[in-house]
Parts: sequence; C-alpha cells; structure tokens
Amino acid sequence: MIGSHSATYRAKRFFGKFSVIGRGFEVLAMHLTFGIRMVAGVPIALKRYRKIIMREVSDVSFGSTAILSGGGTIGVVIAMSGVAAMLLGIELFRGLELLGFTALSGMVSAIANTQGVAPIVAAIALAAKVGTGFTAQLGAMRISEEIDALDTLGVNSTIFLATTRLIAMVVAIIPVYMVGLLSAYLTTRFTVVVLRGESGGTYDYYFQQSLTPSALASSITMALVFAVFVAVIHCSYGYHASGGPEGVGRAAGHALRTSILVIGMSAVVLTFGLFGITPAVPGMGIE
Repeated sequence: MIGSHSATYRAKRFFGKFSVIGRGFEVLAMHLTFGIRMVAGVPIALKRYRKIIMREVSDVSFGSTAILSGGGTIGVVIAMSGVAAMLLGIELFRGLELLGFTALSGMVSAIANTQGVAPIVAAIALAAKVGTGFTAQLGAMRISEEIDALDTLGVNSTIFLATTRLIAMVVAIIPVYMVGLLSAYLTTRFTVVVLRGESGGTYDYYFQQSLTPSALASSITMALVFAVFVAVIHCSYGYHASGGPEGVGRAAGHALRTSILVIGMSAVVLTFGLFGITPAVPGMGIE
C-alpha cells in the first residue's frame, strides 16, 4: 500500500513537470497574441487617440515629476549611459595600454558605444523607468476593473491602453536614445583624454574614422526594436495582472526580468545581423 502511494507520488511529480512546461507555453502564447493585437491596432490608435499618444510621449520622455525624479527618462538614460561609458573608457584604455595601442581608443569607443553599450543601457533604463510604470498603471486598472469597464463601453482596451503606449515609446525613444548616445561618447572621451591623458586630436581622428552614418542608423534600429519589446512585455504583464496589489507587484517584477532577458538575447542577434560577425571600419580600410 505504501509502495503504491510512493509510485503515485513520483508519477505526479514526473508528469507535473510537463504541466509546468505546458503552462509556460500558454503564457508565452498569451503574451505573443497580445503583442500582435497591440501592433495591429497602430493604425486605429493613430487615427482616434492622437491626444492620448502625445500625452504618453511626454510622460515617457520627461515624466510627470521630471525635476523630482532626475529629469524623467532622459535624465536616467543620460546618467546610466555616462556611467557605463566611463567604465568602458577606463577599461579599454587599460587594455590598449598593455598592448601599446592607446591611440586606437577613439576607434574602440565609437564601435563599442554604438554597437553595444549605448543601445543596451538605454533599453534597460527604459524597462526600469518606463516599462515598470506601464505594468503598474495597467495592472492597477485591471484589478480595479477599469479595463473591464472600458470593454463594457465598447472601447477596445488593448488599443486604447497598450497600443497608444507602444506608439509613444517608439516616438520618444529616438531623441532619448540620441541624447544618451551623445552622453556615452562625451563621457568616454572625457575619461580617455582628460583623466588618462591621451591626445585629443588622435582620439578624435580615429573616432571620426570609425563612426559612420550606417552604424548610427543600425544603432538607432536596435534601440527601436528594444523599445518595442519593452512596451509589449510590460503592457502585456500589466494588462493580464491579477491577485490585487500584490499581483501587480509580481507582474512588474516578472516583466522587468523578462525584458532584461529578451534584451540580452535579441542584442546578440541584432548585433550580428546589423553589424556583421566581422568588424568593419570603412574609414580605416577595414571591411
């Protein structure tokens, strides 16, 4: 009798693993379906909800309490990009100094900041600052039954709440990212030239030779893709939140972890897809 209970318990544990995997695929399908509905609703949102989109653009860029929160998203992106670029400048100079190639600091700065550091830092800042706000806002509306009320009134809540935020994120990310990228460039140059004593003219020469319009366009494309991922993930988690205020908090945590994971995986694919496996610096004859 005891043996039969033990066998039944082991069988439940064994098949329970498959049920967990099945639930995981169900959740993934739910978020993917929601993301498709968000993107499909873009034309309707642009036609009907322009004022709401402009309000969301302002909130994404500056925030409702920009002065108190450090300048909104722009301030956070500038600060995080600057810190990451300073660390990059210190480490790249130390590494090149060991090889005797400190003159190439400008080239490494242009490539590393444009192709990796700046887009990823801006995406993580966007997820932490704006994305969690989306999850909290939609989650609060879900548990207070405001979303159900919108559906009852015949308003497409997905387009009204989520698609408008997606468009605002895409519109706001370009100027926000460009400011963050400029902050990364200036901070790296300050670290290498002013703090470490490298020649400013040499640094600027190799930097300008290595930075091309196509590289900037590819970098902006990366930032745009990351922004779409962040908006879809965080809006989906907030829209499907349940379990009261505690459930909204869990949804925000799950959304942030998922965003960071997706940003990391997609960064590898986009870097190889947009910039190629072999580095290319046309201005220096490296193609």
